[in-house]
Parts: sequence; C-alpha cells; structure tokens
Amino acid sequence: MKHSLVLAFLSILLTVPAQAQTRGETAADPCDRECLRGFITQYLDAMILGDPKAIPTAPTVRFTEDTKTLPLGEGLWKGASKLRSYRQDFLDVREGMAASHVVVEENGTPVLLALRLKIEKGEITEIETMVTRSKEEGALFDIEKLTVAQAAMNIMPDASQRMSRAELIRVAEIYAAGLKVGGTFEAVDAPFAPNAYRIENGVTTAGPGARKGSENIRTQTVIPHPDLTYRVAAVDEEMGIVLFRLDFGNTGNYGPGNALTLFEAFKIYGGQIHAVEAFMDIMPENTPSGWPAYEVRKP
Repeated sequence: MKHSLVLAFLSILLTVPAQAQTRGETAADPCDRECLRGFITQYLDAMILGDPKAIPTAPTVRFTEDTKTLPLGEGLWKGASKLRSYRQDFLDVREGMAASHVVVEENGTPVLLALRLKIEKGEITEIETMVTRSKEEGALFDIEKLTVAQAAMNIMPDASQRMSRAELIRVAEIYAAGLKVGGTFEAVDAPFAPNAYRIENGVTTAGPGARKGSENIRTQTVIPHPDLTYRVAAVDEEMGIVLFRLDFGNTGNYGPGNALTLFEAFKIYGGQIHAVEAFMDIMPENTPSGWPAYEVRKP
C-alpha cells in the first residue's frame, strides 16, 4: 500500500511540470486581442510623452520609420504632440502582430501613421512605421475626413461568414493580381461585395461617394502595376482583415523614379471583399522595406 502511494506521488510530481510545459508550448505567446491592443496604446501614449522607456521593448528591438532604421525616440517621436480620434487596429494573435492606422498630431499638424509592432514574450521586438505628412508625400491626402474608424471595417463576421487565414490571404491576393494587370478588377474576377469601397489617405477613391466612374470598385479603371510586390503584414482572423504592405513599383505616376508604398487593409468575410483602406506614401522606387526577413510576394 505504501509502495503504491509513493509511486502515485512520484507520478504527480513528474506529470505536473510536463503539463505546464505543454500549456506553454500551445500558447507560446499569451498575448490575446486586448493584450495586443494594449501594446498599441502603450506605444502611442509613450510617443506623445516622448518617453521610449515607457514601453516594454526587447534588448534587440528594431525601429524603422519610412524604411530607415532609427534609434527609438527619433523621427515622429520628436514632434508627436497629440493623438486624434482616428485609429483602426489590426490584431494578429497567431503571429503576435499589433498594427494600426492612426492620426497623430506632429507639432500641432495632423499626420498619418501606419504602425506595426511585433510582440514576443511580453516585449516589443519590432517596430515598423510609415509617416505621411501631406499630399506631396502621399499623392492623396484628406486627413480631416479621418475622424473615426469606419463601421464597415469593424463589423464582426458571424461564424458562417468567417474564413480561414489562408483563404483571407488568398482573396486579398486577388486584389493585388488585379492591380498588376490593370484595366478593371473584373479581369481577375475580384469578389467585391455590392457596396465595397476603398479609402486612401482619407480620400474615397472607389465605391459609394467616389468620383463619377469609380462608384463601382469592381468596374473602376485602374492603371497596370507590373512591378507590384507585397508582403503580409498582419491577418486579423477574428475580424476578417488582411493587412498588406505593398510597393506599387514605378508606374510613372508619382514623379521620376518614385513609387507608392502602402499599408493596405482588406475587410473580407463571406467570400467577399467589403472594404479596402490604405495609408500610403511616395518613396523612391525599389526602396527596401527595412525588414528583409519577411517574405516579399509578387501577384
């Protein structure tokens, strides 16, 4: 009897650490949606305070603004003075990515901030940002229209309309393929919902409210982008949003030797693209993103 009790006790001692280890392996990054959202809030608040030490960063953290590696606390951090009301988050729990489109005031003037944070073990390991300050920098710019996040982008798809991560990316890639060939998105049979829209830097460029000829995003004429490349920046599986970082390549439309760079979000559920929202900036063509470890794709 005593022998049996000893064996049982030893079994418990050996089993508990194994179970704890398994729990750790199945939830390697315990940062859920609200945790990721909290990191974005911490980052933005610290930036307004001008205090990079107010956020938990890994010793190896890297910070880029407009593709250039900078010491954390430089760039927009130097002049950020206020957060405006517009903020659209993209939360990728599986990959520990917390991304956002935000309107920030820099020395009292509103600017567009595209932000991507990589979170690992409770610390920020990567900070990628893009800042657009004017129409000259962004090709389009109507920042005063960006007051609150669009309701359509924040619809929670019900269970019957949710799609797998792979399917969400596949549908977003159809959009990229349509940009590459040009003409209209009918050429690639892009699955737009009837009232789908696109907003770029605050300007409605397709869908209801767009200029004449662009009211239907599927039949709207777009120029070819033969050198377009992109990478997946984040996938918000719960909300059905895919965030791409795109380089349009030199199409001859943004000044000699220039190309348009975008952080573009696609709202996808029920097999259809319902909304497209982008923050964009003009950069020299073939500018490296500053993050070579991430896969770059071509349509």
